Amino acid sequence: MSLTSALLVVLASCVAFLTTAPAAADGTDGCTATQGAVVAVDFGPFGGKVERGCDPAPTTGYNLLHKAGFTTTGTQHDGPGFLCRIGYGAFDSGTEYPTPAAEDCVLTPPASAYWSYWVAAPGDKDWTYSSRGAMTRTLNDGDVDAWVFGGTDIGGTKGKPAFSPDDVRVPGGHTPDPGGSGTPTGAPGEIDTAAAAAWLTGRLTDDERVVDDGATTANYELTADTAFALAAANGRSATLDKVTDFLAAHVADYAYPSGAGQAPDATAAARLALLAETTGRDPHAFGGHDLIDALASHVCTAGPESGPAPGCTAAGDFRTAFQTEGQALSVLALLRAGQTPPAASVDRLARLQCKDGGITSILVRPGEYCDGDPATTGLVALVLHRAGGHDTAVDAARTYLTQSQSADGAFPGYTGSTTGSVTATAYAAQALRALGDTRRADAAVGWLSRHQLGGGGFGFEETDTDPVVHPTAPAVLTGAGTSLVTVTTKPDVPPTSGPPTEPGGSPSAPAPGGGSTPDLKKGIAYLTAPAQLLQGRYYTDAPGSGTASFGLTIDGAFALAATGLDNARLRGIVDFLDQRGKDATGSTIDTWTGFGTGHVLGGSVGKAAVLAEAVGRDPRNFTGHDLIATLAKAVCAAPSKAPDRSCPAKGAYTYAPSVFSQSLGVLAQLRAGEKTAAQEPIAYLESLQQPGGAWPSLIPSTGDSEVDSTAMAAMTLDLAGGDTAKQAVRKALAWLASQQLPDGGFPGASGDSVNSTGLAVQGLSLDKDTYASQITRALAFLAAQQNADGGFNVAKEGQRGSDVRASAQAVGGATGVSFGTLKADLTGTSPQPGPTSDQGGGTPDIVTAGDTGGTGDTGGASAAGGGGGALASTGVQATALAAVAALLVLAGWRTAVAARHRADAHTGSER
Repeated sequence: MSLTSALLVVLASCVAFLTTAPAAADGTDGCTATQGAVVAVDFGPFGGKVERGCDPAPTTGYNLLHKAGFTTTGTQHDGPGFLCRIGYGAFDSGTEYPTPAAEDCVLTPPASAYWSYWVAAPGDKDWTYSSRGAMTRTLNDGDVDAWVFGGTDIGGTKGKPAFSPDDVRVPGGHTPDPGGSGTPTGAPGEIDTAAAAAWLTGRLTDDERVVDDGATTANYELTADTAFALAAANGRSATLDKVTDFLAAHVADYAYPSGAGQAPDATAAARLALLAETTGRDPHAFGGHDLIDALASHVCTAGPESGPAPGCTAAGDFRTAFQTEGQALSVLALLRAGQTPPAASVDRLARLQCKDGGITSILVRPGEYCDGDPATTGLVALVLHRAGGHDTAVDAARTYLTQSQSADGAFPGYTGSTTGSVTATAYAAQALRALGDTRRADAAVGWLSRHQLGGGGFGFEETDTDPVVHPTAPAVLTGAGTSLVTVTTKPDVPPTSGPPTEPGGSPSAPAPGGGSTPDLKKGIAYLTAPAQLLQGRYYTDAPGSGTASFGLTIDGAFALAATGLDNARLRGIVDFLDQRGKDATGSTIDTWTGFGTGHVLGGSVGKAAVLAEAVGRDPRNFTGHDLIATLAKAVCAAPSKAPDRSCPAKGAYTYAPSVFSQSLGVLAQLRAGEKTAAQEPIAYLESLQQPGGAWPSLIPSTGDSEVDSTAMAAMTLDLAGGDTAKQAVRKALAWLASQQLPDGGFPGASGDSVNSTGLAVQGLSLDKDTYASQITRALAFLAAQQNADGGFNVAKEGQRGSDVRASAQAVGGATGVSFGTLKADLTGTSPQPGPTSDQGGGTPDIVTAGDTGGTGDTGGASAAGGGGGALASTGVQATALAAVAALLVLAGWRTAVAARHRADAHTGSER
C-alpha cells in the first residue's frame, strides 16, 4: 500500500474538524469546518460589528457574499464587480455602506477608503490580500473571505482585518499544538525493530512476497516496503535477498503495467530502484531493466494545458507519478544512483508546499487547493534536504512539522485529526532527525514505541489493535534511525550528504529557455473565439456578466493589430467601439472614458486614441469625440485640492492615477502630431523615473518599481525622442533586463507574470541587438505558459487556465511591437456582420472559458474579474502593485488604479 493509499484509509476511518474561535455574529448555518466557505464583513467603521455568513456549496467570492445574505453595489464606471458598498440585513436595516453622502460610487473609490478583499485557505493563520477579484476567485470548502473598509498599502501589509481567519471559521475539532511551542513531553522509548522485522517476515508468503488477505497475487508495493524494513533492521540477510530476487523477477509486472516500451509506473520504478540501491544491486540493470534511465527519460515537459500529455499534471513531473510520494521517490532514486535529477522535477516538489509549510500528497498544480499532511511533508523534506538548494522549503516543512506534533510526540494523519498516525509519525520523525531536531524526533519514537503491538507490528493509528504491513515498515526504519534516503545493507559505504554536482562542482541549475516562441495563431484563435469575444465585438468584465470591459476589449484589439492575423475581427471590434455599440447592459465606451459624466479619464481617452491611430482611424473623430482635443484639455495645470481628486500634479492627465495611464495619454498626443501640447505630460512622466531606471506604478510615486510601468514609459519616451528621453530609455531597458528571472519570466503582482513578461519583451525590443538573449528567454517563458486552447496562464504560479487579459498581452507582447509604432492596415477589410441579437438591449449568448485579463484599463478600475485590473478588493482585480492592495493609503484624490493589475495579480496585466 502506498503512502497515499494509507492516507485515504485513515481519512475514510476518521473525521475531525478544525479548531476555531468564533468572534463574530453567527450566520453560518449549513456549513462546517470542512464543508462550505465563510465570509466576514467588518462594519466597525460604520458603528457595527463583524458580520459573517457562509455558502455550503461555494463557487466564487462574489456569490459567497450574496449567498451569505450580504448585498452589494458596484461603481457606475466599473460595474457590479468593483464593490463600492456592502450591506447586511441584521445591521442598520440593511443599509449599504459607505452611504451615497460619503461616496457616490461613480468612479473607483480612493485607495484610502474602499472595501479591501482578504482571503485565507484552510489552515491559514493569517490573511492574504486577494490578487483576484471576487467574481473570478474560485472557492474551495474551508476557505474564508473577509472584507474590510479602509485602506492598505502595496503588498497588503497594512489594513488587514483586525480578526484572524480562525476567529470566523466554523467551529470544529482540535489541531494539536498549533503554536509548535515547546518540546513534546511524551516519555522516551525505543522501537523493538527486531520484533517488528520478525512480524513482517512472518507476513511473507514463501519468504519472498506479501500477499493481501483474500488475494492470490503479490502486493508488490508492500513487498518492497517490507524489504526496506528488513534491510534497516537486519542488514543483509537470506530473507532480504529472496525478497529482492522476487521483485527483480517481477519488474515488468510491477513497474511496466502498460507493457514494454511504454513509460513505467514512476512510483513503482522508483521504489524498485531504491531497493536496488539499498541492497547493493545495480538500478541500471535490475531485473533486466534500466530503472534510472526509464525515470530520467520520462519527465514531463508540460502539463495537459499545453496539449496531450498522458501521465503529466505539470512540467517536471515524472510521467504517471500522479502522487507526491511517487515524485519524491523518483527524485530520490536518481539522487541515490548518483545522477542529477532534472531541476524542474526537484522544483516541482518544492512547489507542492502549501502556505503553512505542509506538503500536499497530490501533484496539484499551482493555485489548486493545497492541504498538507505530516507523512508527505516528512518524506519530501527528506528528499529536498538530500537534493540541496531548497533550504527555504525545507525550513518551512520543519516548522509545519513542529507545529503539527502533539504533546505526546505523535503526528496526525491529516489536517484536523486529533488521532496519532503511525505512518505520519514515522516519516515526520525521520525528517526531524535528519534536520537536527533530535528531541522532537526522540519524542516521536517514544510515542511509536508505546503503540507497537504485542506481535511486533503496528496499526495505522493509535487506537488500532490489528497490525498491518504499511505503517510497520516506516516505523522500523524510524526505529533503526534511518530512512529511504540513507537505508543500506552496506554499512561501510557512508551516505552522500551533499547534492550531486556538475563537473564544475556546483549544484545543477535549470537551463535557460531554449528559444521556443508562443504560437501566435493559436493565441489569436483563443482571443477571437466566441467564448471570449462576445458577438465578435467585446470582452466582458467577468464570466457570464454581459458587461463589456472596454479597456480589455482594446487590449484584444492591440493584439490583433500587432499580429495582423485576423483583420476581420479587428475591424469588428474597432467598429463596435467607434460606433459606440452597446453591451448587454446598454453601456458604451463613453461609460469607460467618462464622457458625459464630468469625470473624463485621461488614461482611458488616451488608450482609445492610440487604438484609433494604430488602425488608421482619426482620433479627432473616434467614438463620436475629438479625443486629441479632450486630452489637451485634460492636462492638469496644477495639483487639485481636496475634495477634488482629478489632478495629482502639473502635467498629469485628469483622473489618470498611474504611469500606464500617463504613458497612454502621451502616446496618443505624440502619434497625433501634438508634440508641443504633450511637453508638460512628457516632462512629468520623465520626472517620475527613479535613479535606477524604473518607474513606479502609481502617480504620485509610491516608491515602488514596476516592470509593466517601466516598459510602457520606455516605449512612450522612445517615441518622444530627445536626449533626455533617450537617456531615460537606456536606463529603463537596463533596469528591465536586470529584473528577468532565471526561467525567463519577469516579476509582477501575480508572481512570475505573463503580462509583465509580454510588456518586458515590447520594451526590450526597442534595442533588440543589445537584449536579444533576454528577449529569447522571455519568449520561451511565454511559450511555456501557453495552453492547449491557445490562451495563456496569468502567471507561472497560481490558478491554472487561460486568461483573456494575460493572453492579449502575451500575444501582442511577443511580437515586440511598441505601442508607439503599432500599425494595422484595415484597407479592404469589410465591415463585419452585426450580432444576431439586439446590441443595445438583448443579452448575448455568453459562453465563458476562464476569467478575463489583459493589458490593463488605464483610467480607473475596470470591473470585476477582467476589465483592466481594478483593485482586487473590489471584486475586480488589482494592478500590478495595486493588485495586491488597493494600492496604498494614498491621498484622498488618488483613485485606485483600478484597471491594471488584475493582470499581474492574476492575469498579468496592467494598463
